[in-house]
Amino acid sequence: MFAIPLAEDAQLKPLEVWHAEEFLAHVDRGREYIGQYIGFADRAADLDGARDLLSSFAGKAAADEGRLYGIWLDGTLVGGVLYRTFDTTTGTCEIGCWLEPAGAGRGLITRACRTLIDWAFVGRGMHRVEWVCAADNTPSSAVARRLGMTREGVLREAHLHRGFRHDLEVWSVLAREWPPAEAPAETPGTRPRPEPLPRPEPGV
Repeated sequence: MFAIPLAEDAQLKPLEVWHAEEFLAHVDRGREYIGQYIGFADRAADLDGARDLLSSFAGKAAADEGRLYGIWLDGTLVGGVLYRTFDTTTGTCEIGCWLEPAGAGRGLITRACRTLIDWAFVGRGMHRVEWVCAADNTPSSAVARRLGMTREGVLREAHLHRGFRHDLEVWSVLAREWPPAEAPAETPGTRPRPEPLPRPEPGV
């Protein structure tokens, strides 16, 4: 299995079905924090739910329609990033993220998402990467902004989560805009190019 360093103590790796117990333990630690906006917290209510969720992304990966990656900090799963959708016909994909409190404030999500965007554009020739988040999810909007994305608009009350309808912000970045000319969260000129994700073998 490949592992991409995000920091001296953090790695980005595929999150697979055999991680179900570890994934459930991670969700249990941050269930309320994660579940404010992310449906994972409700879907992975027990071990069977965790396996089903990870299996669904294994199916997406096999069909080249999505992928799931975990972020490990000091050997402990603390969050992850994903291609929620991946459409090579239109050249458009949507990325997203989640995190438990222990992984927050370290820049891990932004670094991991840069890796996903870079692979989508450089490795796979995609044209557009999208980011969709609840309008009141300020940390998520901040990540999109740090990634150099453009806020395109708001879908009013478009997402029903835990009985509440959220407005959704839509952000995007195009291949010709990547990488951004500036990296607001880091000192200009010091940002390394993200390490590429290995290209999957056919049918994997």
